[in-house]
Amino acid sequence: MLTKDQTQDVSALLPGVSTEAGASRRTALKVALGVGYAATAMPIMAQTAIKTSSEGLRTGEAIYDVAGFSVPFFFAMPEGKKNLPVVLVIQEIFGVHEYIADTCRRFAKAGYLAIAPELYARQGDPASYSQMAKLVAEVVSKVPDAQVMGDLDAAIQWAGENGGNTKKVAITGFCWGGRITWLYAQQSKNVKAGVAWYGRLVGTASELTPKHPLDLAAQLKAPVLGLYGGQDGGIPLTTVNQMKDALAEAGAKGNAAAKASEFVVYKDAPHAFHADYRPSYRKEPAEDGFTRALAWFKAHGVA
Repeated sequence: MLTKDQTQDVSALLPGVSTEAGASRRTALKVALGVGYAATAMPIMAQTAIKTSSEGLRTGEAIYDVAGFSVPFFFAMPEGKKNLPVVLVIQEIFGVHEYIADTCRRFAKAGYLAIAPELYARQGDPASYSQMAKLVAEVVSKVPDAQVMGDLDAAIQWAGENGGNTKKVAITGFCWGGRITWLYAQQSKNVKAGVAWYGRLVGTASELTPKHPLDLAAQLKAPVLGLYGGQDGGIPLTTVNQMKDALAEAGAKGNAAAKASEFVVYKDAPHAFHADYRPSYRKEPAEDGFTRALAWFKAHGVA
């Protein structure tokens, strides 16, 4: 049985996502991270899906260790460069598939070492699911926030050992990853700025997810740019306004990160408007949001 919050996560991914998709594992991640598209995200809109060239980049899959567990991840970085700014790219609910890998390549083209860890690795393989409700119930709902925070800490450590500058770290995430972006910007002392794409801001506390972004607004350590859709069926603008009010209150009490945080709401955009491989994609907001993300990171000392 899905909780209310988990049901909201599923509904937030609609329209354009089938909860009973019949695609097989072969059409999902295939063999490795970042190859193909997640079966639960079908149908794929091939005519809009962006394919960023790896020319001039070093890309691939690797693992890093967290307390004896090997966390797989995809990375992309400019070839032959060191001391690079780092951006953690946090997956949608579907895990690390081709869209997330391509987003890493886009950041690498902009001069970043981009890392996308598979943050469900201990709970299951999202590529093996073709039904959204089962993916959420059997994998996503079992992922503890504390586990995710630790995995992201380890990703930064890997970056520092492989050409990244750990004093210049940013985080960005989409949907499920948008929420994680807010949380990590509250916890991590390493992150200088975050960009959260349509991440859920409120929710019911549980053992695995004890706090949500709204609960942590007063404790924010890095400024976050929130990019949201005015037609998002799963994230009401009332919750965006709640977060704005909470940040303003925290800023008035001296929290510089909260005071510096901002929202951009694209009034005609639905949920997942940056996901260029899905029917929810909206070219102008997606491109504007990515441009704003790069400018946000630069303005806050990442690039």
